[in-house]
Amino acid sequence: MSDSKHKKNAPEQKNALSEKEKIKQREFQEEAVGHINALYNYALHLTMNPDDAHDLVQETYLKAYKFFDSFEKGTNCKAWLFKILKNNYINKFRKNAREPGKVDYDLIKDFYHTIKDTQSESEDLNAGYLRSLMHDEVYQALNALPEEFKEVIQLCDIEGFTYEEIANMVESPIGTVRSRLYRGRKLLRGNLNEFAKKHGYNTEEEETQ
Repeated sequence: MSDSKHKKNAPEQKNALSEKEKIKQREFQEEAVGHINALYNYALHLTMNPDDAHDLVQETYLKAYKFFDSFEKGTNCKAWLFKILKNNYINKFRKNAREPGKVDYDLIKDFYHTIKDTQSESEDLNAGYLRSLMHDEVYQALNALPEEFKEVIQLCDIEGFTYEEIANMVESPIGTVRSRLYRGRKLLRGNLNEFAKKHGYNTEEEETQ
């Protein structure tokens, strides 16, 4: 009889936890999941490998969900996620330390599969997606830039982050970000001089910093 009561109470306890997680998942869905495609594009830019990019996005979302209570509502969630992704890349991919993250995956595995479904419905968001946003000449010229220039141009001109947000992501002073943007755009414009003329842009005009 005692065992029977215990078995009947167990599902109730589990449901109470699930309700709490359901609220957290709903808030996380509203704040974070909509940025999954932008995160994948940035991950692809960093890793240059679709499989590694998928792994990096997964690790980012698992970690973001785990620490979602620390996210300050009303701030830029996209910038917060990009920062987590960049840190994950530095800590795991760049250092080749690919051990599993210390995340209670069982707690949110069903929810994460829902997130994965969101991304799997948008499989065109890979290298071809960025290329579709611009002419091939521009995409190739951007990809050929030194890493420090290419990254800030993507974050500013493609993703729309502010100088302050970019400085936080790349861990550099705002002045350095502005300088890299100026130099990177100048290099990009120089590489695309013929392309610009063909499409009617004025290549003689000097860009102001």
